[in-house]
Amino acid sequence: MDEIILGCLRDALLTRTSLNHLPEDVWKRSSALNTWGTNAIEGNTLTWKDVEKLLLEGQSVGNRPLPDVLETLQHESTFRGLLLRKDQSITMQTVLELHESVFKGVKADAGRWRRVNVRITGSAHTPPRMEKVVREMESLLKDYDTQDIQGAEVFRLGAWFHHGFESVHPFSDGNGRVGRLLLNLHFLKHNWPPVHILPPDREIYLSAFGKGNKSDLSDLVSLLKELMGRSILDLLDQVGTADDELRSLKSFVSKGPYSAHYLSLRAGQGELPAIKVGGDWQTSIHAIRLYREIIGRD
Repeated sequence: MDEIILGCLRDALLTRTSLNHLPEDVWKRSSALNTWGTNAIEGNTLTWKDVEKLLLEGQSVGNRPLPDVLETLQHESTFRGLLLRKDQSITMQTVLELHESVFKGVKADAGRWRRVNVRITGSAHTPPRMEKVVREMESLLKDYDTQDIQGAEVFRLGAWFHHGFESVHPFSDGNGRVGRLLLNLHFLKHNWPPVHILPPDREIYLSAFGKGNKSDLSDLVSLLKELMGRSILDLLDQVGTADDELRSLKSFVSKGPYSAHYLSLRAGQGELPAIKVGGDWQTSIHAIRLYREIIGRD
């Protein structure tokens, strides 16, 4: 996705509200969506309806494993707390605190570096041995700080940092969820909203990591930009103007130069900011206008 389009959408969002002052119901929904997605791709059994009921309606859910419910409640609380961390450096203590906050009472070693050697299921990459974890994490965070100070591009640095963290795999379990929290903390620190990796994104997300293991982060960078476009569109739909209201792609065909097929193709390629809802792509007048002005064709 074009970074100029993303930047224009972000500017529009930030003129409506700062990330620190998103309306409570908007931030609450964003926290619930992120929590459902990050847990679901790791095998948590709670459905989106379960998470809505538990986190948005404050009701209990039945017939679900207690650890799945507990980590849902704790992840949501931890995610919301990222805003309080956005003006602080990311340190070794930050990483440990995030892991403990999500998994206390769920995993016996919550908040502690792994003391076992591990392998990543389905990956050819082998994480460093347990005795090297602390040194590898110290090096990763030092390199992240250096690149950040030098002005590294936000999405490329985010992809590098996320891939590097998962490559070290510093915990016996829970690395994916902590890694995605750190990724979103990185975005918040640079005044970008969080991204949500949902179950339909799982295969392309894992594939991007596979290429990253071969020193090619281009797919992961592209995915993060596409996810950011979706996130900003969703937030603008809630706090923006009438031009930011999400609508079916079909509603734009009679009033513009593009066919429904063309719009759907560009949305699927990640070039047009859009969100798939119930199998149909949705976007906004604002996003269509930016696409046409910056990279589209008449």
